[in-house]
Amino acid sequence: VQLQASGGGLVQAGGSLRLSCAASGGTFTRFRMAWFRQAPGKEREFVAAISRSGGTTTYEDSVKGRFTISKDNAKEMMYLQMNSLLPEDTAVYFCAGDRVLASDSAAKSPSQYIYWGQGTLVTVSS
Repeated sequence: VQLQASGGGLVQAGGSLRLSCAASGGTFTRFRMAWFRQAPGKEREFVAAISRSGGTTTYEDSVKGRFTISKDNAKEMMYLQMNSLLPEDTAVYFCAGDRVLASDSAAKSPSQYIYWGQGTLVTVSS
């Protein structure tokens, strides 16, 4: 299974970006997915997660109401719509996925994901 993240870039505070994560090599309908980020000098942190059906989502508190995670099983794509961006959102964003057999839950821990994309850099200027 390969995950390819894209869509990062430079944006002014208050602006928007949409990140994409393309999956290949697996049955995407069986994957729960998530976005994590890592800012310079900091540990990787959870951003948002979505269940395999797309029916359950969960967010880190600081992005609630600003970011929206979604999943298109037909296109084997996951997205993160980021609005009202803040300088503290600056980080490398990683998509992650894991195959689940029956659960339709969304998972926050990085240890629950075995497939990772390469990351895409988001820079928010003040």
